Amino acid sequence: MTDRPHRNFYGRTKGKTLKRSQQSYLDADLAALSPGAVDWDTNPDRTPLDLEKLFPNKEIWLEIGFGGGEHLVHQAGLNPQAGIIGAEPFINGVAMLLGKIRQAGVENVAIHPGDVRDLFDVLPEASVSKAFLLYPDPWPKTRHHRRRFVTAEHLEPLARCLKPGAEFRVATDIPDYVRQTLEEVPKHGFTWLAEGPEDWRSPWKDWTRTRYEAKAIREGRVPHYLTFRFGS
Repeated sequence: MTDRPHRNFYGRTKGKTLKRSQQSYLDADLAALSPGAVDWDTNPDRTPLDLEKLFPNKEIWLEIGFGGGEHLVHQAGLNPQAGIIGAEPFINGVAMLLGKIRQAGVENVAIHPGDVRDLFDVLPEASVSKAFLLYPDPWPKTRHHRRRFVTAEHLEPLARCLKPGAEFRVATDIPDYVRQTLEEVPKHGFTWLAEGPEDWRSPWKDWTRTRYEAKAIREGRVPHYLTFRFGS
């Protein structure tokens, strides 16, 4: 048995009371969409997930904090060749995603309703071809910047899970988050692929606007779209 590390978690796990339909999605659909034994109680030895069994003959993509699930379902529909694992600790967002999966009828999605660091523990080394970090919690106060995803605590295990040449996309509307991303991500084996301003001002060709981006634009904040490649 592997000793369980102490990990502080600062985000929300539950918001407003779920609608009856959302609770029914959780009860009926969530267990079947699990990527496997991720939580420490079910997998204390941290045995790696069998991704070939989960998604036979598919490349593996990862969305870190999928919010309401708009982007994840959109990408799943566009890319049947990929199996997409989403990690999100906010159970209201998980319920929203489950509703969207039913509506879209996509079958190439798995969901970890918890801390992505636990998922990193059991993802096999060099197994993920593409990863997304879209409008992460900005933690705007300076003393909270260490809680942001773009720190060594998260980037090191992410890098371990990525295949050489994997793409890592980051979208944020917070200028200081852009600064920290551009400072920290390259330290962990990533290359920023921008060649000019349009590369971070324009969304990706396969992008769909999320509710978080729509809110940012309504409130006058400017989205930034950062693309990195891992390794050589």
